[in-house]
Amino acid sequence: MTLVLDVVATILIGSMIGTEFAVSAFINPILVKLDERAEAAATSLFAAKLGKAMPFWYAINLALLAAEAVMRRHESGSILLLVSCAVWTAVVLLTVLFLVPINNRIARMNSDSYSESARREHRLWDNLHRLRVAALAVSMICFLIGIHI
Repeated sequence: MTLVLDVVATILIGSMIGTEFAVSAFINPILVKLDERAEAAATSLFAAKLGKAMPFWYAINLALLAAEAVMRRHESGSILLLVSCAVWTAVVLLTVLFLVPINNRIARMNSDSYSESARREHRLWDNLHRLRVAALAVSMICFLIGIHI
């Protein structure tokens, strides 16, 4: 049973981190090269689409990490699994407190005019998002080491 959980958790967590990395490394750098109207429309569409899907993905992954920590609580990697859960929980809090409000404003913005304040908000979101991606990577590393030692 733990092997199945390991595989499912690794695939779901890894694909989510990959998606988050792609947003930061590929999508956002392309968006800023578009003309103002296209950038505003695309940014708003991405914010709306990912803003709907990601909360569920984050919650499922946190539940998988918690299940791993519970199932392996008597193994040598249990501390790393708890660290992974703690980092993931911190990321969720950072996301809910800071990134979600910005994302919601971006998703609702008028694509006819992409104001400088909207651009500043998107840059702030992108900087916080990079921090989030790094923290998720740390969580994933702790998880992978925790299930293998």
